[in-house]
Amino acid sequence: MTSGGVTRAWSPMIEEPYRNLRNAELLGRAVPGAASLPHATRCLEAAKLMAMKLYAFPPTRSIRALWTLRELDVEFELVQVNLIKGEHRRPEFLAMNPAGKLPVLVDGEFVLTESVAIVLYLAEKYPEKGLLPSGLRERAEVNRWLLFTATELEQPLWRIARHTAIYPKEKRIAAEIPLARQDFMDMAAVMEKHMERREYLVGGAVTVADIVAAYTLDMATVGWAGEAKLLDGLPNLRRYMEGMYQRPKAPQRIADAFASIRG
Repeated sequence: MTSGGVTRAWSPMIEEPYRNLRNAELLGRAVPGAASLPHATRCLEAAKLMAMKLYAFPPTRSIRALWTLRELDVEFELVQVNLIKGEHRRPEFLAMNPAGKLPVLVDGEFVLTESVAIVLYLAEKYPEKGLLPSGLRERAEVNRWLLFTATELEQPLWRIARHTAIYPKEKRIAAEIPLARQDFMDMAAVMEKHMERREYLVGGAVTVADIVAAYTLDMATVGWAGEAKLLDGLPNLRRYMEGMYQRPKAPQRIADAFASIRG
């Protein structure tokens, strides 16, 4: 296990390792006094010794959590869950996340879903890394932009995607597309103005708000959204997004992740 992550394919046979007898036995040998603990307690403590796992699949919002882990430079294991093969619908995966969606973070016995919740949890867990400001008002500003991105920018992008590619053709409503596009443009203009002469959304250093925003803005450049040229006329946002993806720990762009799936 190294910082930056080890990747493996998902196998339901080896999930929930904190319930595995072998881990409990290893703990009993490795930790003084652990052998005398009840089995359930030993399993729980064994889980705490394990590195975090991120269940993910490009080019989903898993990228937000993966990017955060890389910026933090902490040990984790990246477990690929293949959506194309339907692995997210297996009972073993649904036991972790009944919504059947990615990403999922497993930190010992703690299981967390939803990408924004995950990046906030990670930033809180490693405050010394600085991805979340220490000041009350600065933290409030980070939360403001996280919520703004998830509600005002991401949702219209998903509306466009659903009515151009995701929904079956008989369920698509063509009239939704220009409405959603305008909703995105109106709210993107707010962030565009905010980013005048700014490098980051809040303060003078990168935060989790920037990671979530950069990924979301990248959504506006690929496939159906790219064809709509949603970032044309928004030079501050394009500069900001492209600058974020030039960071040394940045993940693949969404278009590149799509290309890797297609082979």
